[in-house]
Amino acid sequence: MYYVEKHIEISAAHRLDLPYESKCTRMHGHNWLITVYCKAEQLDENGMVTDFSLIKQVVQEKLDHQVLNDIIPGNPTAENIAFRICQNVPNCYKVSVQESEGNIAIYEV
Repeated sequence: MYYVEKHIEISAAHRLDLPYESKCTRMHGHNWLITVYCKAEQLDENGMVTDFSLIKQVVQEKLDHQVLNDIIPGNPTAENIAFRICQNVPNCYKVSVQESEGNIAIYEV
């Protein structure tokens, strides 16, 4: 099995739709630390699991300096962001999204 791991930092804003009082229901931003994990039993025709530039394109170019409520369907929690990234990166089996120090959400297939 072959594995690749890509670390990306983005800046993006969001607000959460919550049924309780929280400062997170107001628009605010984070410097998100995202790690994308991909694996494959066979390398592609270029000798890769997944091209690092493709991972960067899916994550950084689509999410950096954006309002995540406009891009992520549903409530743009760290958990939902991890899920959506995993769905859109070929061979991805796990995504870690850190929205602030000590607050990390992980989605794994």
